[in-house]
Amino acid sequence: MSEPIVTTPLRERASNALRDRFLHEALDIATTKFIALRREAFGDFPQGEALRDRARAIKEATLQRLDAHLETLVANVERVGGHVHFATTAEEARRIILDIARRTGARMAVKSKSMATEEIHLNDALEAIGVTPVETDLGEYIIQLAHERPSHIIAPAIHKTKGQVAELFSRELHRPGLAADPEVLTKIAREELREKFLQADLGITGANFAVAETGTVVLVTNEGNGRMTTSLPRVHVAVMGVEKVIPSMTDLAVFLAILAKSATGQKLSVYTTLVQGPRRPGELEGPDEFHLVLLDNGRIAQIAGPLRESLYCLRCGACLNVCPVYRQIGGHAYGYTYPGPIGILLTAMLNGPASVKDLAHASSLCGACADACPVRIDIPKMLIELRRQVDEERIAPWPERVVFKAFAHILAHPVLYRLGARIGRTLQRPFVRDGRIRALPSFFGQWTRTRDLPPVAARTFQERWRDLS
Repeated sequence: MSEPIVTTPLRERASNALRDRFLHEALDIATTKFIALRREAFGDFPQGEALRDRARAIKEATLQRLDAHLETLVANVERVGGHVHFATTAEEARRIILDIARRTGARMAVKSKSMATEEIHLNDALEAIGVTPVETDLGEYIIQLAHERPSHIIAPAIHKTKGQVAELFSRELHRPGLAADPEVLTKIAREELREKFLQADLGITGANFAVAETGTVVLVTNEGNGRMTTSLPRVHVAVMGVEKVIPSMTDLAVFLAILAKSATGQKLSVYTTLVQGPRRPGELEGPDEFHLVLLDNGRIAQIAGPLRESLYCLRCGACLNVCPVYRQIGGHAYGYTYPGPIGILLTAMLNGPASVKDLAHASSLCGACADACPVRIDIPKMLIELRRQVDEERIAPWPERVVFKAFAHILAHPVLYRLGARIGRTLQRPFVRDGRIRALPSFFGQWTRTRDLPPVAARTFQERWRDLS
């Protein structure tokens, strides 16, 4: 289970985000760039749409035989000298990794970017036993210095401007007067992190994929930190959701062809690292031990559940970039590890529908997320299903349930609908200004606090149609 990052209500978190001009500046620049790069990448790649269909088919076929593919993966990882651990819960995953750290006498752990380790809140657990975790991805390093959580799946510090990063580095790294120059800031981060790689006893990564037929863990990154993390420390631990397994290297080629294009608009990420077990005799680099932690944490239950398609997710972040809600409020307003449209589904998967009783409505259902998804996950359909579940299980507040049930009843009965339109025209008169309803009294004021509503039309379509007939 993934605990919420913040406990304030969603409405308050969203309101605070909407007032943050630095957040809007950073989000607008980054997401607009990502959207344009993705459009250009697929525009120059005519076979891209066919590969998206192929990738979706591979994901579905893999889920249908997930147990067999995991067994094959385990056997092949162990064949090359690795150790595999299965964690049913986040707590169990933490315990496995902490046991490895204690047994090997680790004092410092360097980490490559991993949403799975964020999901299980690993850093706090490591610190509690005296192991210092150091995030080595630039974005993760920035937010670790800021004592924050990632606000985007692939761009953890997307919510910060370069000026804010310069101020952060000046304060936390004791280098006053730094210029807001990305090259200068990156160089400083590199200098700070270089010694950490050499000092670390433990390297911790996630995994974009794991190839069952070869026992290969695949990391896709744009920074060299992933390779340093997997080769310099004497112990490497990879944490991976069970759904990340794929059958073959041929399948891997399909995903690599669309992942970077969807995430950052690149033809291929700068680094694609293939890891197969610990260092073998005669090899000059690599860890003495390799451990793969397979994380369930609610995933397997959804194979036969309503959120099954969310297990297709490649964690590319494309749905966040195009989502009109995410682009306004950013990732932290979602309150849990995974933000954005897919994040709502993953949060429900990890924590149950009660955790998204508000988040399930934090979507316009415009469908942009489904269009952008490289494996065509129907996110709007599952959000509607979540809303239905929240209503049926009486998780939503009772006034909201009453209003929507009454509205549904009116829509299902034409006589009531026509009567409601006439009553609405009368009741709205004191509140219509310049063709809009800008404020409503009492409970209904929640609807107009952050939006205007169109008034009920003076004449309905049916009334106009009748006059034309």
